Amino acid sequence: MSFGTILYVVEDQILTITLNRADKLNAMTPALLRELKDAFEDAGKDPQVRVVIVTGAGRGFCAGADLAAASELMMQGGFSYEANLNATYNPLILTMQSLQKPIIAAVNGVAAGAGMSLALACDIRIAVESASFLQAFVKIGLIPDSGSTWLLPRLIGMTKALELMLTGQKVTAQEALALGMINQVVADSDFDETVKSIARMFANAPTKTVGLIKQAVNFASTSTLEDAMKNEAAQQELAGKSADHTEGVAAFLEKRPPQFKGV
Repeated sequence: MSFGTILYVVEDQILTITLNRADKLNAMTPALLRELKDAFEDAGKDPQVRVVIVTGAGRGFCAGADLAAASELMMQGGFSYEANLNATYNPLILTMQSLQKPIIAAVNGVAAGAGMSLALACDIRIAVESASFLQAFVKIGLIPDSGSTWLLPRLIGMTKALELMLTGQKVTAQEALALGMINQVVADSDFDETVKSIARMFANAPTKTVGLIKQAVNFASTSTLEDAMKNEAAQQELAGKSADHTEGVAAFLEKRPPQFKGV
């Protein structure tokens, strides 16, 4: 795939998407947001992709919106935050949430504002020791967006989420781990290999089942117990008909490691 603001590399069924504006700490522009959405849509269609890694070039993950670019749009007149969010940020987050493949955020530096939202929208979040997280919106008189008001309270609870949003305080990687915001903190020297190791595990997992698990958990987060169980039954019917389920049962009975194909 050829993109202008991101890198798209598939190797051994692992897609790595790298935000590639290192000189701007990978701050988001409309072009970058559109390319990210296209990249995730392509990943969903590509049978050679079984897991996605999202990371940033250089020393940052993503500093959020490119305020200089936004200011230029405002100067041109007719700029609407609502229209902008509905046209760019929101479709991206929804595309990520609906992707039937696991997404790993490899947070290699600061994740601020919508950059933090991007990390929260991933399924697994691995951070380097020097990484930090910041709900920066209040610092410029805006509210959290790009899914943060939905995602963050569900990860760390409303009390702490509201505190971070109202104060805009920076959270270190270790603090984020303690809050349950991320899954793992890794030393700089081990970061790349750790992320790749986790990605390889998912590349060998039953991909269809992973997608159904994501769908079931997302559904349950806004449903009653009864509706969640009905949905589980429906999703289990689909999982039970997969080739990977057949392989998993056979491998269990034959006392060998399963060889999942992701179908």
